Amino acid sequence: MPESSAPAHAGRRSPTERLILSTVRRMGPLAGAGIARATGLSAQSASVVSRALEADGLLLRRPAVRGRVGKPSVPLALNPDGLFSLGLRIGRRRVDMVAIDLVGRLRGREVLNYAYPTPSSVTGFAGEAVRRLRSALPGGTARLAGIGVATPFELWNWHDQLGAPPGEMRAWRSFDLAAEIAALSALPVIVGNDATLACAGEQAFGASAGPGDFAYFYVGAFVGGGIVLNGRIHQGPDGNAGAFGSLPLRDPDTAGHQLIDHASIYLLERRLAEEGKIRPGADLTTMEWAGFGEALDDWISVTARHLAMAIVATTAVLSLPRVVIDGSFPDAVRTRLVAVTRARLARADTRGIRRPDVVEGSLGVMAGALGSAYQPIMEGYLSP
Repeated sequence: MPESSAPAHAGRRSPTERLILSTVRRMGPLAGAGIARATGLSAQSASVVSRALEADGLLLRRPAVRGRVGKPSVPLALNPDGLFSLGLRIGRRRVDMVAIDLVGRLRGREVLNYAYPTPSSVTGFAGEAVRRLRSALPGGTARLAGIGVATPFELWNWHDQLGAPPGEMRAWRSFDLAAEIAALSALPVIVGNDATLACAGEQAFGASAGPGDFAYFYVGAFVGGGIVLNGRIHQGPDGNAGAFGSLPLRDPDTAGHQLIDHASIYLLERRLAEEGKIRPGADLTTMEWAGFGEALDDWISVTARHLAMAIVATTAVLSLPRVVIDGSFPDAVRTRLVAVTRARLARADTRGIRRPDVVEGSLGVMAGALGSAYQPIMEGYLSP
């Protein structure tokens, strides 16, 4: 039988189906009565819809639980093999594609390193990666929800920091990334800002998963971030809310005074290359960051100082109780950076605002890819 070009249960599920799937995801395996209580549905509605989701392979039965009296209850859980999704993350030195299942487990990963991203290198990689990843999934394309794409916005403006010829990067201005990826895969495509989708990954799968509000700073080649309000990613009308890299920290009329100019990994790369500790164009995300000495110490100090400034500004506007810091660096570096940022924040002038808790993120370099892969599942199968 030929493989279907669309999921067997393609398209957005009904609001009731999405409610049940979201409830089971949040609370774990539930019997019919538990689903009805948790969702507010009638017992009959919960039973009918749950059976339909089970027939479609999105829910599966767990072993019966026997009580003291009455019939044993049969919990229903999300079926990991019931649905898959792909996530493409376009980075400064590397592009990743991952496959995840309905419960968020990583089921495959493909990586390509390059000197800088171009439309041809990204789409060439994506076509091959889609083919390899879906061939390894149960059901192939038939149970793929779609592809999420995490990319820096306005890539053409970053040729200086990327070390790329301006002409190569200008090609991104007129390139329809969503359409090209969709043409390669025959799957729905959702494109979002890379740092925002890293925040989505942390909110869905990381240590900060859950309904709480927080600001998220991701220190990658260029610093960025995201905002979670009422348990949901706030993207704004143009999908670029939480663009913390653009926060002006001094004179807004003077170039070089945004957060991105003081709290980004490319600054450390530049110094290490000048000192001969790494080759120009090296990808620090693949290294252990050992032996960087004073250059790393100085970078952590400067980055923490400016992150603290940005946290004060963000908290003054949004009054968020928690700030999460993550990035494309080893766990030990993240721990140091968070500790120094906390110390800086403790000394900052915070009259009129409450200092937020500053905590470590937990996904690191995988945050953007996982967050992008989760978008098609969220869009079509779970309640917002």
